[in-house]
Amino acid sequence: MDDQLAALADAHGVATWYEDAEQKRADVDPDVVVAVLAQLGVDASTPEAVRAALDAPRPAPKTVVLREGDRLDEPGTLTLEDGGTLDLPAVPPSGYHRLGDRTVIVAPRALPPAPKTWGWMLQLYAMRSDESWGMGDFADLATIARRSAAELGAGVLLVNPVQAVSPTVPVERSPYSPSSRRYANPLYLRIADTDAYRRADEETRRRVDALRPDNDTDLIDYDAVWTAKKAALELLWESLSPLDGTLSPRGGSGGMSHRDGTMSPGGGSGEMSYPDGTMETGAGGRELRDFARFCALAEKHGPDWRTWPEQDRDPATARADLDRVAFHAWLQHLCEAQLTTAREAAGDMAVGIVHDLPVGVHPGGADTWAVRDAFAPDVRVGAPPDAFSQLGQDWNLPPWRPDRLAEQGYEPFRAVLRSVLRHGDGIRIDHVAGLWRLWWIPPGEPPKRGTYVRYDAEAMLAVLTLEAHRAGAVVVGEDLGTVEPKVTEQLHAHGMLSSAVLWFQRDYKQPGHPLKPPRTWTPTAMASVSTHDLPTAAGFLRAEHVRVRAELGQFEGDVEREYRAAAAERAELEELLKREGVPADDLVTALHALLAKAPSLLLLTSPQDALGEVRQPNLPGTVDQYPNWRIPLPVRVAGLFTDARVLRVAEALRR
Repeated sequence: MDDQLAALADAHGVATWYEDAEQKRADVDPDVVVAVLAQLGVDASTPEAVRAALDAPRPAPKTVVLREGDRLDEPGTLTLEDGGTLDLPAVPPSGYHRLGDRTVIVAPRALPPAPKTWGWMLQLYAMRSDESWGMGDFADLATIARRSAAELGAGVLLVNPVQAVSPTVPVERSPYSPSSRRYANPLYLRIADTDAYRRADEETRRRVDALRPDNDTDLIDYDAVWTAKKAALELLWESLSPLDGTLSPRGGSGGMSHRDGTMSPGGGSGEMSYPDGTMETGAGGRELRDFARFCALAEKHGPDWRTWPEQDRDPATARADLDRVAFHAWLQHLCEAQLTTAREAAGDMAVGIVHDLPVGVHPGGADTWAVRDAFAPDVRVGAPPDAFSQLGQDWNLPPWRPDRLAEQGYEPFRAVLRSVLRHGDGIRIDHVAGLWRLWWIPPGEPPKRGTYVRYDAEAMLAVLTLEAHRAGAVVVGEDLGTVEPKVTEQLHAHGMLSSAVLWFQRDYKQPGHPLKPPRTWTPTAMASVSTHDLPTAAGFLRAEHVRVRAELGQFEGDVEREYRAAAAERAELEELLKREGVPADDLVTALHALLAKAPSLLLLTSPQDALGEVRQPNLPGTVDQYPNWRIPLPVRVAGLFTDARVLRVAEALRR
């Protein structure tokens, strides 16, 4: 690597080498570095361009980060978040303040400790009840929260991402590739729990009820569920009484009329009312209208705005049918109401509902359409090669540009966190190492031809700490896999929890990497037997993960060797159970009793693990080859609370 190119890359946070999964140095090809710099607006295509970029003056940082109690030793006047002012030098309060053209973020030093409790990791779509329409919904979430606290003594529910996908068919099945991380997925609405359904006349309710899809399919049929729910919601929307004329969401063909008689073709300030009398106001209303306009346009042109007619690709010039805009905004109002009800149902829990935040969004989705300046749109996020994915991973998610985040005072990140924490008691950050660095794959390159791009972790953690503190929420960082030690260390320093999974709790400093006794696990963690991307407890014990991957041709070497390795891992677990004095007559329950010995503050299991389900929810490296995100629970929600297997596991964890 040329020294000057390396210096330029370092100045912009682009790695020229990294440690691979085996802790060996891996050098990045210079042309990859040049391509990634180009995505940051830096020309490094020639030696002359590199020298010019190095000689160019660097702008002063646009964001200043402080902790509570820190003194800002600069002259001037700080404009506080609440509108007041503070003469500097001084110790500013926590919040987001302005000093000239810079944002000053003042965050608490750490979050308070989370309470010690146990609970569920839910794949909500899989939690079907007698009342739901083909998949689990927000009302099922409320039921599970209420009954888990009252009957099982559970204190926390971690829910798969329920952020919005495009309102089109085929429906995006992966909850980790949402169209927007700022809004909720109407696919999870309970139709009969809406005010519009309760107030509808008998004939309308009869027509709505007749749309209910099959609730007993072998796999979740997202397309059938959304087609039925959308039709039902449209019937209810049409049944709502029109407004009194002060503001009409009906009529018109491209704008939103306001009380003063003006029209905002693409949003603007003011208020948005719905026929049921609710109202959205201010900036939140503008953002909601942009999201609703995207949904209306997606129905017409498809889920990816990059393929739309030129005019509609830009929010400034896009025109959408007003009635459909108002309809999709109304759906978000319904989601907010039902998510709030679910959170209230978890009121007796020690923690409550923890929502999962995906690492990114769909490249052609609502967030990249509305706030595209914050993204590197032609880059895909992924992971470098490792033992599991020898060619690397491509998640097809565009990353945020670290320079643009800093210029905007991290407002895009703040908005995402606020939207999730608005109806949650905690947040799990998927691939939390992405707050420090992300693997960028430049256009036209395979996953292994990428490099890491550095983010300002101090600023990202400050925003996360401040937003979680304001919401009274716990924070869990998913730090599994190849993660720099400083990630876990800094999570703990900020009062956040790391992740611990039974299969991976090993002493990597010892020969053979033996399993660690649970009593040696870190207390500041969310511990579990498995995760949605790994074999279930029963699947692991039966080597189902080996069978499925062998059937799909995911092994390059000897399959029998993989079976032998799985058998050895099972034997190792059984030996640990014996040393820990845990009866092993029922191995699934025994694994949970082993987990319960850990001092980790949160102990979680999944209904799939408790019920002995052998199929894991998601098999990484597959799309349609495996029924990812479509496997329903083998029992209804009501049956979960009477099943002997579940009661045994709950008792083990409660003890």
